[in-house]
Amino acid sequence: MANELGIAVGLSLTVIAVTLHLVRGTSWKPNEDISQDVLEHRASTVPETEFPEPMNRSIGGGGAVGAVGAGDAGAELEEGAEEEESTSPADIPEDEIEHFDIEYTKEGETISVANNETLLEAGEEEGWDLPYACRQGQCVSCAGHVADGGDSRDYVEHDNQEMLDDPELEDGYVLTCVAYPRGEFTLETNETP
Repeated sequence: MANELGIAVGLSLTVIAVTLHLVRGTSWKPNEDISQDVLEHRASTVPETEFPEPMNRSIGGGGAVGAVGAGDAGAELEEGAEEEESTSPADIPEDEIEHFDIEYTKEGETISVANNETLLEAGEEEGWDLPYACRQGQCVSCAGHVADGGDSRDYVEHDNQEMLDDPELEDGYVLTCVAYPRGEFTLETNETP
């Protein structure tokens, strides 16, 4: 008797399952994709700026280089005023360029870097993904450390760095985006004070 009852319950459940499978229910329609509309609406709420596109990987950083002082770009010099000479190491004349062997320890290579080229630019030319953000010496994203010991100013010339104080420079820290070599040394990239 129990065996017949089990078979009957099993057959009933099977018939119910097959019937439910074959019966059409209400049709399902996917919701309309509104993602593009949402993006366009958000974009319309953000004010337009005249800043160029960011040239780095930082979130919200950089890119404003061309906007600063743009109104003075075509200004004429006053009568009798002399044009200031550039003091940036990037403007060293061709006949005064020197090359120094810099060992990048974390990258495992020694490369020749010109004294009119930053340590960051030289590494990027090698295809290395070195850290940076502002490219103007105004943050420490690109910081590195001279492993040879001593004051970093003995090895590099910074062009307008604003973040490292004397104690940090004396400990050998550099900002690779504005650091130009003045001798041979070993550099540890991605080292912040």
